[in-house]
Amino acid sequence: MCGIAAILSPDPGRPVPQHALRRATAALRHRGPDGERIWVSPSGRAGLGHNLLAITDPEGHQPIASEDGRLHIVVNGQFYDYKRIRSALKAKGHRFRTRSDSEIALHLYEDLGPACLPQLRGQFAMVVWDEESGVLFAARDWFGLKPLFYAQKEGRLYLASEAKALFAAGIAASWDPRGVYHALHACPDERISLFAGVSQVPPGHVLHADGSGVRLERYWDLPVPVRRSRLVPFRRPQSPGPTVHDAIARVRELTEESVALRMVAAVPVGCLLSGGLDSSAVLGVAAACVDDPVAAFTVGFERRDYDESRGAREAAAAAGARHTVVTAADSDLADHFADAVWHAETIQYNTHGAARYLLSRGVRDAGYKSVLAGEGADEAFFGYEFLRAASGAGRGSGAGAAHASAAGGLPRAVARLPRILSALLRSPTRHYPGLAAASPWLARLALLLPAAPSLFTRLAGGLGRLHAVCSRDFRDGFAGYDLYRAYYRRCRRTADLSRREPSRRLLYLWLHSLFVNYHLAADRLDMAHGVEVRLPFLDHHLFEYTNSLPVSLLAHHPREKHLLREAMRPYIPDPVYDRVKRPFMGPSAVGTDGPLHDFLQDTLRGEAVRAVPFLDHAAVERLLDQLPTLPAEDRPSLDSLLLMLASVAVLQERYRLSLAPLRGKLRRGYGAFDIHSFRAQPRDPALRD
Repeated sequence: MCGIAAILSPDPGRPVPQHALRRATAALRHRGPDGERIWVSPSGRAGLGHNLLAITDPEGHQPIASEDGRLHIVVNGQFYDYKRIRSALKAKGHRFRTRSDSEIALHLYEDLGPACLPQLRGQFAMVVWDEESGVLFAARDWFGLKPLFYAQKEGRLYLASEAKALFAAGIAASWDPRGVYHALHACPDERISLFAGVSQVPPGHVLHADGSGVRLERYWDLPVPVRRSRLVPFRRPQSPGPTVHDAIARVRELTEESVALRMVAAVPVGCLLSGGLDSSAVLGVAAACVDDPVAAFTVGFERRDYDESRGAREAAAAAGARHTVVTAADSDLADHFADAVWHAETIQYNTHGAARYLLSRGVRDAGYKSVLAGEGADEAFFGYEFLRAASGAGRGSGAGAAHASAAGGLPRAVARLPRILSALLRSPTRHYPGLAAASPWLARLALLLPAAPSLFTRLAGGLGRLHAVCSRDFRDGFAGYDLYRAYYRRCRRTADLSRREPSRRLLYLWLHSLFVNYHLAADRLDMAHGVEVRLPFLDHHLFEYTNSLPVSLLAHHPREKHLLREAMRPYIPDPVYDRVKRPFMGPSAVGTDGPLHDFLQDTLRGEAVRAVPFLDHAAVERLLDQLPTLPAEDRPSLDSLLLMLASVAVLQERYRLSLAPLRGKLRRGYGAFDIHSFRAQPRDPALRD
């Protein structure tokens, strides 16, 4: 886990500016405090920078060169099962310069080129320079656990682990209007960022760059599972799927393997612990992998209705762990919210980002560089209620659930089809006015998904207020642009959504929007303190297995994540086994006096908001004036909105951003304008609207 930077200058007459590379690398020093190096190729065409966070090799400085000096690599991340691969490469005659796990990627690429990626297992972003061919190759892991941004200036290509490093290298910092619009509507695009001209290598993609330009190609996507139907006329019967007992045994085996691989390091490895099922299971398995007690770290809040430290203590005691609770008072969250936003480079929807920032600082202060965490289990095992509802396994009955009918297993929505069609003929504005203003398509979808009306009601209310505080010019620039429909259509074309079950379609959309661009942005909060977080449930071998299981095994049980509960039963205490899922949320800043309330008032009435080119600061102040009279049920969506606006203000102040103009034409419902400034267009149609 480190920080990487790279510059490609295809013009031999204009070599890589070393000062720019050095500034970019220095801007990532927090990601790798154990060493910092840059290297420029003899031809001057490429430069690589690296900040070392020593986990497997204290002397594992990069860039690393191949035996003949033709290839050089920098890696941010961790490769698991690397000792086995290293031995195999040595047997083939490769000579290793370091003990770092990163070096296996260099020699695999030397032998196989881009086809080496299926041989790797881990979380990574890497850049390889081939001096002989003049090709720069970059890759990002399957789920996008490690970030990789890129931009172009004056014919040169710049890459880095964080956008701030690109700015340090000389890339102009300004808002990208479409990136902002998507993020404000909780639908961030995995390809772009908040910043104009700064794109992301999407998860499961590689980037190739040479003198002719840049292209992106997909090397992995979540497989389309085989559908198992009860009876299909004129078709050969399908083999029966795994039994629940088979699935439990296999999940246990793969989870044990995934955790054990992530416990391998030259430094002690701890665990982040919330007290819920996911993190408690990881801790329990981790404790079984080592002889000494595992260190566990929990964030605790001074407000008891948000604090989960008591449940975490139970799980830590059961695992025999050394438990540390890092207390995050409201004043701490207020004091460090801006730092968390600056490091994450994202718009925050809750104070949990600041809490994660403080938790990672506590991990570092305790002397730890590496910890395991439970993120990804809700995605792998259908822990979210919206996935369970879409699968026909919602809780309760009536409008709050979408149960399968006893005859044929079809959703009850079929029985309601006449009423639904009638509703679709009417304007959805009657039901979800705020939602309809942003996306008529999503407002109609809300009528088709009665399983989660509260979700759409909250979204509708929040979007209505959001539009009220945006400037008229900004809103007019997106008139007729239905971002949710545009996003769905792109995913439908590139991911073959029609062959996926409805719940798996939702999972796919989630993985490629908020999950990668918001939840996994916690990497930058952790790495702000030089702490790497390893995520066993996002091991692609484990995830592909759960993705192959029938949805009924994952979701059709009264208790969420039943399959995981049973698989991890030997590793978790009874209170955790029986505990109902509770999302990790930081304290609300709305509805209470105190430091968080004062922080919002000071920030949103300050000069930074006035400088944001897409906000109406007078409308923001009117909203703040209305706070005392707003009903309590509006507070959750309002809390998210105000924290989003505070995030925008922080980024405006820290980066001094202007608003770049929209390039090209927005086509109604598609949003089809080019976001890439490179001479060559992406070859993968997934990268086009």
